[in-house]
Amino acid sequence: MMELANRLFFRLYQCANMLHKTGSRAVEAEGLTTQQWAVLGALSRDEAEAGMGIGELARYLMVSRQNLAGLISRMARDGHLSIASDARDRRSRIVTMTETGRHVWQVRAQPKIRAYYKEVLADFSINDTTHTLHYLLKILENMKRLDHEHLEDHDEGPTEQFPLNARKRPRA
Repeated sequence: MMELANRLFFRLYQCANMLHKTGSRAVEAEGLTTQQWAVLGALSRDEAEAGMGIGELARYLMVSRQNLAGLISRMARDGHLSIASDARDRRSRIVTMTETGRHVWQVRAQPKIRAYYKEVLADFSINDTTHTLHYLLKILENMKRLDHEHLEDHDEGPTEQFPLNARKRPRA
């Protein structure tokens, strides 16, 4: 079982690296990386139409606030995002997609992302895709549980092994 688990997690690691490499290549002409793609995707959801707080966005993407802050600053500089103070809490900042960011996301990036998905999943049936998603979600939930237990046991923040993969401990 250990050998099989090792192979599985090594393949997940390789997939994450290849997603970053090949996914970024798919949208590089739009000036995007996979991290920026993830931010725009998160902000494009109906429930994020009014924007998201930086902490909320970091939790959704499962990244550290520190890594996300630099990424958001660059994306705001490039005109894709807007950052404003939260009317309810002036210490908090709300991130929204600008019209330029929406255009880049919907008109320029989406066709390339759909083509990327189609190519990567070319030999997957709907059943294959559904099962893969199911098992990845199970792994993710178990990892989140372990992370939560570790943070409770050690009363410490996350260790940052991979940029944009570390999670900040939720505030009490």
